[in-house]
Amino acid sequence: MRYRMLGGFLALTLIAGTGAAATQPRTAVSGRVIDGITGEPLADVRVETPDAHTTTDQEGRFALASSARITRLRFLANGYLDTNVAVDAAELEVRLFPNTFTETVNVVTGLPGFRDAPEQPSATPVSSQQVFQAAGAVDNVFRTLDTLPGVAPTDDFGSRLSVRGGAPDQNLTMMDGVEIHNPYRLYGIASAFNPETVENFDLRAGGFGVQYGDRLSSLLIIDNRTGGRTFRGTSAASITDANVVIEGRTPGPARGSWLLSARRTYYDLVAGRLQDQNFPSFADVQLQADWEFGPGHRLSLLGLRSREDADLDIDGERPGERTMLGSEARNDLVAARFDAVLGSRGRSSTVVSTYRNTEFFDVNGTVRANAERSNAVDDAVGAGLANVIFNRSVTIDDLAVRQELSFQATPHHLLETGFELHRLATGLRLSITGDRNTSAANGSSVQGGAGLPDALDSSLAGTRGGLWIQDSFQPSARISLEPGLRLDWSTVNGDNTLSPRFAASIATGRGIRLRTAVGLYTQSPGYEKLLQSDYLIDLSSAREQRLRHERATHLVVGIEKAIAADVNFRIEGYYKAFDDLIVGRLETDTERRTRLAAYDFPDTLHESVPTAPVITSSPVNDASGRAYGLDVYLARTDAAARLTGWMSYTWGRAERHSYGRRSMFEYDRRHALNLVGRYGLTSRWILAATARLASGFPYTPPIGLRVAAVENAQGRLVPRTDLDGNLVYSVDYGGVAHLNAGRLPHYARIDLRVTYRRGGATGRWSLYIEVLNLLDRNNAIALETRLRHDPNAEVPRLVEVPAQGFPRIPTLGFRFRF
Repeated sequence: MRYRMLGGFLALTLIAGTGAAATQPRTAVSGRVIDGITGEPLADVRVETPDAHTTTDQEGRFALASSARITRLRFLANGYLDTNVAVDAAELEVRLFPNTFTETVNVVTGLPGFRDAPEQPSATPVSSQQVFQAAGAVDNVFRTLDTLPGVAPTDDFGSRLSVRGGAPDQNLTMMDGVEIHNPYRLYGIASAFNPETVENFDLRAGGFGVQYGDRLSSLLIIDNRTGGRTFRGTSAASITDANVVIEGRTPGPARGSWLLSARRTYYDLVAGRLQDQNFPSFADVQLQADWEFGPGHRLSLLGLRSREDADLDIDGERPGERTMLGSEARNDLVAARFDAVLGSRGRSSTVVSTYRNTEFFDVNGTVRANAERSNAVDDAVGAGLANVIFNRSVTIDDLAVRQELSFQATPHHLLETGFELHRLATGLRLSITGDRNTSAANGSSVQGGAGLPDALDSSLAGTRGGLWIQDSFQPSARISLEPGLRLDWSTVNGDNTLSPRFAASIATGRGIRLRTAVGLYTQSPGYEKLLQSDYLIDLSSAREQRLRHERATHLVVGIEKAIAADVNFRIEGYYKAFDDLIVGRLETDTERRTRLAAYDFPDTLHESVPTAPVITSSPVNDASGRAYGLDVYLARTDAAARLTGWMSYTWGRAERHSYGRRSMFEYDRRHALNLVGRYGLTSRWILAATARLASGFPYTPPIGLRVAAVENAQGRLVPRTDLDGNLVYSVDYGGVAHLNAGRLPHYARIDLRVTYRRGGATGRWSLYIEVLNLLDRNNAIALETRLRHDPNAEVPRLVEVPAQGFPRIPTLGFRFRF
């Protein structure tokens, strides 16, 4: 219920939004390439951008010019790391470091990076420019990721994702080696990551390596870019916020740079004064700095601070309706990272971080219960008012250390090892004093399900850790193998798991590569995961209850083909087997009898008493499941091309086995087709469009009506009646036997954007007009149940109305570089 209220309000705030579009001036770059160990010049090194390339001469020198602004250069040479360098000056000195195995390493400011490109399948990089330019993305990376194969958005307004049959709480997000527990802003409308400060996003939908763990489904890696060493900046206004980014050289003899970004919502400053309300808003500041200490040594510091709040008092459209809503969210992150080249064969990366996230949400409202009424002619006679009174708070403190080491043992073996430790202190508080959400078929739903306790105050403190080792073995130029082993443990439940994983890659010629991966993935219980969950589980006694780690086995097989220099095709089949999933247990027979003993219904109405056991918030490892499917992906990635974009199609199936029955997983999506494109009409005018067509998610349909209950003065539950004595009815969802027994209508949406770039590709500013849901289709993210008078029956008529989807939202945006 609270999400429907928030969704309707946030739809209004989006209408006035503005957004960003990229403009890039012309750049000419020259420099010299040398061996990072010996300092000798390197000849015949290929230097390239998406639309131009050259090679170095015998002195290692190069010069390159492009019609588009050059922000990064790629350097390729036999026997050296495939290196990417941020362009921060017209003259560069670039050091390449030997490596006989690694295919790609992301490098910033001419120094080697310390994260190898994945040999595993299912890895899809997304650039910041793709986030900026994709219609419907509204500068939010998650709205770009949800157009990739195997990825499904859980709703229109939020940013949570379901990846290949996994739940949102099973996705891991890492930024510069730091685990980010809350990657959203403004209830998920915005992302925590500003594309202006990000080098690249890398989504791995499954089969990822042993370096990452404690999640069952997917991995998202965000690499922030370093600041330029000449002072410059960007200002922009997006649909949800305005932001400014400035960067420059750090003072002192050490070679370094800094970057400062700040974002804030702006609609609340105007609308709040007009309405005398504190509308939902957020503001964040991110500061990062780095220093180079000789070849291959870098110290990086990162600080992030964000604040969100709302305080609303809204009168309803009908007499007696009123809702007071308050919320606060705080995110504070400080991290230090030291990267070093160890001789000619080793690399090291050490990250120390402290991260605190707190969230509070409070609702006190009286709203019309559309799913309850009598069958009286006058709608107002049977229209009851529901009291929605609850609050929830979550606290996460994470002090973490991450160490990565790699060593080129032989020309064919790259050994990687490392560990991570998290000292976690988390807490969950809940209070529900109002009416329960009768439309929540699962009693443990965070939306006020009937199985939640009236009050909960739980805290967990413990250590979570992981240790891994992997051998990247390349027996030939075309074959690479990656066996690995990972150990995970947690003191919260006292469990530990050993996860073997294996990946292989075979280049068969003609641009074709075969990839496969298989492995075990585990996830420990913790409130830091429940932050993104649809359900609330009480983990107070996780150790005493001997809760086990959740488990999933991944199997991925794929074929990739480079059709052209900038056109790639990929088809993958995947299979996931889930086991020991944590769910809320059913009421015991004693608990069920105690609940039913409160009912005082006559025998004629005994069928209206909900006798089926309710799902509670007490945890058990009693669920399993599987997900399998086929992903197809075709992409043209050349940003300088007139036509660029991607197409993705997924056929998939996901199911769960729990409570003695097999059912569709709530985010099971059989078919999903996404078309994302951008076309340069002229040098100044650009047209972008995104089209989505997908099967609807499963949902729990009502099976009928039952007489509603109300508590009398003696504390007994008796049949509810309206003012004229007519019985009041509510919706019956039939208990766990009917969970996810239906399917929502298919989803379809087209987003369109037209961008004008003053001065074309070399201009400093741009303006765009965008329309989300261009055709104004009423997509059913949920089916809202309503009861209406039925003159031909004794009980009301039940209807289901599409709800929670985007309306048509026009917006415009502006961006300026200085």
